Amino acid sequence: MRKLKLITILLFFIAWMPLLSKAQVKPITGTILDGKGHPIFGASIILLGSTQGTVTDESGKFKLNVPENGTLVITSTGYKSQVLKLTGSSDLKIDMFEDIGRLDEVVVTGLSTTIKRRNLANAVTTINATQLNGVAPSQTFDQALNGKIPGATINSNTGAPGGGQSVKLRGVTSVYGNTQPLYVIDGVFVDNTSTSAGLNFVTLAASGGALTSNQDNPSGRISDINAEDIENIEILKGASAAAIYGSRASGGVIIITTKKGKAGRTHITFSQDLGFIKVSKLLGVRQFTAQTAAGLSSDSLTGLKYAAEFDTAKAAGKLYDYEKEIFGNTGFARNTLVSVSGGNERTTFYMSAGVKDETGIVQNTGYRNTSLRFNIDHHISDNVRIGISTNYLNTGADRGLSGNDNAGVTVGIALSSTPQFAQLHPDQYGNYPNNPFAASNPLQTIALMKNHEGVNRFITGIGLEAVFQRSAKSITKFIGGGGFDFYSLQTNVLFPSELQFQAVNKGTSVQGFTNNLNINFITSLVNTYTASRNLTLTTSAGFTQEDGNYNNLLDAATQVISGQSNVDQAGSLTATQFRSQFQNQGIYIQEEASIIESITATAGVRFDRSSNNGDATKFYVYPKAGLSWNLTHSGLMDPNGFFSNFKLRAAYGEANNTPAYGSKFTSMNVSNIGGLPGSLIGLQEGQPNIEPERQTEFETGIDFSVLNGALNFELTYYKKNIYNFLMLSNPPSSSGFSTSWLNAGDLQNKGVELSLNARPVTTRNITWNTTLNFWLNRSLVTRLIIPPTPQGSFGYVLGSYQIQQGASATQILGLSPTGIVKWGDAEPIFQMNTYNEITFQNKISLRFLLHWKNGGQNVNLTNLENDFGGTSADWDAQTIQKGVPNGAYRISQVGTSAQEFVQNSGYVKLREIGLYYSFTTTANNFLKGIRLGVSMTNFFVWTKYISYDPEVSNFGTGFSSGVDVDPYPATKRADFHISLDF
Repeated sequence: MRKLKLITILLFFIAWMPLLSKAQVKPITGTILDGKGHPIFGASIILLGSTQGTVTDESGKFKLNVPENGTLVITSTGYKSQVLKLTGSSDLKIDMFEDIGRLDEVVVTGLSTTIKRRNLANAVTTINATQLNGVAPSQTFDQALNGKIPGATINSNTGAPGGGQSVKLRGVTSVYGNTQPLYVIDGVFVDNTSTSAGLNFVTLAASGGALTSNQDNPSGRISDINAEDIENIEILKGASAAAIYGSRASGGVIIITTKKGKAGRTHITFSQDLGFIKVSKLLGVRQFTAQTAAGLSSDSLTGLKYAAEFDTAKAAGKLYDYEKEIFGNTGFARNTLVSVSGGNERTTFYMSAGVKDETGIVQNTGYRNTSLRFNIDHHISDNVRIGISTNYLNTGADRGLSGNDNAGVTVGIALSSTPQFAQLHPDQYGNYPNNPFAASNPLQTIALMKNHEGVNRFITGIGLEAVFQRSAKSITKFIGGGGFDFYSLQTNVLFPSELQFQAVNKGTSVQGFTNNLNINFITSLVNTYTASRNLTLTTSAGFTQEDGNYNNLLDAATQVISGQSNVDQAGSLTATQFRSQFQNQGIYIQEEASIIESITATAGVRFDRSSNNGDATKFYVYPKAGLSWNLTHSGLMDPNGFFSNFKLRAAYGEANNTPAYGSKFTSMNVSNIGGLPGSLIGLQEGQPNIEPERQTEFETGIDFSVLNGALNFELTYYKKNIYNFLMLSNPPSSSGFSTSWLNAGDLQNKGVELSLNARPVTTRNITWNTTLNFWLNRSLVTRLIIPPTPQGSFGYVLGSYQIQQGASATQILGLSPTGIVKWGDAEPIFQMNTYNEITFQNKISLRFLLHWKNGGQNVNLTNLENDFGGTSADWDAQTIQKGVPNGAYRISQVGTSAQEFVQNSGYVKLREIGLYYSFTTTANNFLKGIRLGVSMTNFFVWTKYISYDPEVSNFGTGFSSGVDVDPYPATKRADFHISLDF
């Protein structure tokens, strides 16, 4: 009987338990405001110690069931976090305050962990959507980064439509290896390979007329990405921050997070940009007379002929400014984007469709991009979340023909020797005359040639987070992620037989086909253990793998049948194929300790191996560690005193750069042996024991805020060493090889980065936020086991880079009357930028970005090419050497001194400026808001550099950037914007 009674009581208790529990939970409502009475949409409200939470709607309101004694954590991007202990009130009104110093901003500390900036041990740069796209649009994503990353040196390969940027973070990290950062989009490692279109087959810019060349001005494939879909970017600039990402992160990591949906009403945004594009600068042309026209030839009879042609052209009004005619056109741009986002507490989504279409300043050039994106995040349960990010991109670029050239066929080179009295226009039947002054008629080349690249690309990422252990003090998660990046690139280059320079080849067609697949994944376990209120430990461990498969085929055909482009419709065919595969694997372990919420210590180690290493099975060990101490949070300093935040930090890390693909192999070249196909040993010797380049970095800094967070400083010093960098050497001729790979030496980068963030003005009607950044870098080659030799450019005669022990890695050497001397350095003395946003009555916003690059030299041969052709605008002036025309003087220096060709590439650029007016509508429930704006990009440039643009890199994205040879000119643009929110 007693047992039955106990069972009855137990069943009664179980039956009433849900109601008893429910009695301890109550619904609360609230409104989140920005401190000025404006609601904050999308603010996150989480019950401390649980996954239970919600977000605010458009009115800043929320509703949540919570325990009576619960604690809420309220966060919103750009605002200081708040922790609120619930009392008796069930209707809350909470004011959030702007986080001017971004101290509560969450940044990445590992592959699966994050931390607030106030406790970060590294200097990590963040770029939000407003800074990236909200001032002025850029044609491509990589162009949108220019001038916005402290610690970076960015040059444009060419001004041609379609992008192509050289990005170096904290100096040179390799000579022959990868120098570019790793781009990660929603956990997917995306490819940024620059693929040659085979133009060198015609231009002969590189010796031998090989099909592939880094002088083809190819675009990097990161340019495909639609910048309007990006929510946030984090830049990990050094090994101490990027080490956990493995060998592909030796040049730094750019982590891109795309936009996600928020729970609540479905939002629809339509935006339209319309603009025009103009050349930033024209060099001008030489104004001839009959006498100077005659001087174009050393032969007296030919000189008399040129004088007569000049007189005839002048009398007929047919003196032409061909530079202005070719580069002075107006390109038009339109950019349309539609996005839809929304969801509920379980599932959120973001969809977008964008179309960008721009014409270039040169006829028959332009850029087009179509992007479709679908992101979805779903909470399968309170403990399991899955996110999928998908993106399809279709890109097309008509890039024209520009840059270095040894055949006289590119537009710039042909123009350099074409005087204003040459008659190049077509007759009434559309027939172009030959250019007697050059190997090609640039007007004919532009009208008839084709250089098109088209890309179809799919990027898909998936992330899974599952909580499988939870207790009062511990929570353990499984975090998995990764994805694939696949693109198919087709290049189509056609030079019809009608072209002047096709008299021998009778028409040339170069068809390129490239497939590239990159796959990466990570699986990790993360445990957070709260030992006490003053100690929290976060342990993470995992395995990563990256696989790459690149296949490029180029077919070059000559004697192409008129009107045809197929390579089988030709008399001669040359083909080349480059295939590469790699697999990188890594195992990592990381421990993070948060002590009294003010001291954060991080230690980790990564074990890496790669199929590109000499020993593909060997794991190399790369440790990392970091320590930050926030003195104000620890109680050593009063946060209400002069310093509202004061932090000391230091970090150390190691990373690696795998050897160049194929450097461990000695290749075989095809050969015809007795009428039969065979193979011969190549002249480049591989090294089966080649090792990765190892990079170590130590950085330390101090961050502090004064005036209650209105003024914030970050100061960082770093020292980065690169060991065993890869180079090609010249072994003894008795070896049978002309070049040989080896780990040749060590180099060092040291630098300083200073950031100031402030709000100088805060009134009821006006708010001014400003950021000022200063950075510099110095490099030094500390060890070299081979003789110093020129690297890139055109040798000592005109100025060349040279790796030399005890000297800067980016020095430029050249001839002088006393021998070989240093004429400059590609590394600038320092760089500065400032980003400002001034808001009037929360409706009108003025934003601008100003960038100053002080010093740094380029090898500038554009003016020299014009000198050789006798067409330089200042050819007849006598400002350099009295009594000698400038053009003649510069030519006289060839073979004597390279000083004239190594030029200061410093500048001040107003990169972006935009004025926007935003207002909300209350007349109906359909249209919620309107934004109107105008913007300008690169409209104001101050520089003494004598060419189209000081930011130039005609020799590609590798070590030898900063070489200027008649590029496609840089452009400026102005746009009108309208955006509608529904």
